[in-house]
Amino acid sequence: MTEEVILKVGLTPKHPCSYLDHEQEQLLVLMDHNLLNANGYERLLTAGFRRSGNDIYRPHCPACHACQSLRIHSERFRPSRGQKRIRQLNKDIEIVLSYDDKPEYYLLYERYIRERHHDGSMYPPNRSQYRGFLHCDWMPPLYLEMRKEGRLIGVATTDLLPHSLSAMYTFFDPDYADRSLGTFAILCQLDLARRTGRSWLYLGYLVEACRKMNYKRNYLPHELLIQGEWKNIDTKPE
Repeated sequence: MTEEVILKVGLTPKHPCSYLDHEQEQLLVLMDHNLLNANGYERLLTAGFRRSGNDIYRPHCPACHACQSLRIHSERFRPSRGQKRIRQLNKDIEIVLSYDDKPEYYLLYERYIRERHHDGSMYPPNRSQYRGFLHCDWMPPLYLEMRKEGRLIGVATTDLLPHSLSAMYTFFDPDYADRSLGTFAILCQLDLARRTGRSWLYLGYLVEACRKMNYKRNYLPHELLIQGEWKNIDTKPE
């Protein structure tokens, strides 16, 4: 069951979908500033909302329901053989936690976007875009640094909430692409949730028909928000 939340929201005009070609998207955007805090945001996560910068939104597309909120229970999660191999491959990486946005983060982000996402909506990167996407004035994010022999090779940005974590974005040194640092970052966030007694890691939206968004189905078991109810999923769709 999801918690009933009465909200003040706005509806954006239709615009081209970020995930699916030939589709139009609309977003519900939160207008109730009383919920702009860790407790309020955690309640909104259970109702399918997500943060981008200071804003909280949820897809509201009349003709499409492809975006499904996905969360993983930190204690119930069982890594696959491939995920175990990735964890072993990266056992030499040190994880450092920080609430400070360090100058080296943006430099790494800029290189990552230029080399890995030059065909996407985030290209070309700039500092204003970086801050507007990841920063939050009412709830500073937590940065999980991935360091190899002291060198920063990846950053996972996450929101640390009373009973959960919400993964925001991961970027890494393209020279280390063969280490699957995106997967490793999710495994590290699940470890952090488990160690700190937090039940859930929210991964945002699963979009099965979008290659860049359907990797989330690989973390099992997980729950999907379907027609207002969280449903347990034990196997990947064929």
